[in-house]
Amino acid sequence: MKSYDHTIRYTIDTPNVVTTDMLDPIDYHYRGKRDVVITISQPEFTSVCPMTGLPDFGTIEIRYTPDRFIVELKSLKYYLLQFRSVGMFYEHVSNRILDDLVQVLKPKMMEVTGKFTSRGGLTTQVCATYEAEP
Repeated sequence: MKSYDHTIRYTIDTPNVVTTDMLDPIDYHYRGKRDVVITISQPEFTSVCPMTGLPDFGTIEIRYTPDRFIVELKSLKYYLLQFRSVGMFYEHVSNRILDDLVQVLKPKMMEVTGKFTSRGGLTTQVCATYEAEP
């Protein structure tokens, strides 16, 4: 039986495999009045192993202090769903999500942590961080 791998492989040369088009920034009305930390958790995150084409499961946690914008949650969910058919290493997933959200939201601080379920008896957690210049 012939197997078919329909995985889209992410490389630095194919950055448009995942796009930020659907991310919807919303004006943050408390800007300058106080800093808050927003934490968003997606416990059903799925991507694909670029080596085997098998699914990877995990939780993506996004913590950030907004400056001018916050993210609309439905748009974030649709953005994260794009990863379901993209072959990316764990380390690339966390960094790519961070880069995309920083580009769209321009937060004061952001941290994206990927907590991936066990594969081969090993669990992996990847945390990527960003701090705006003062």
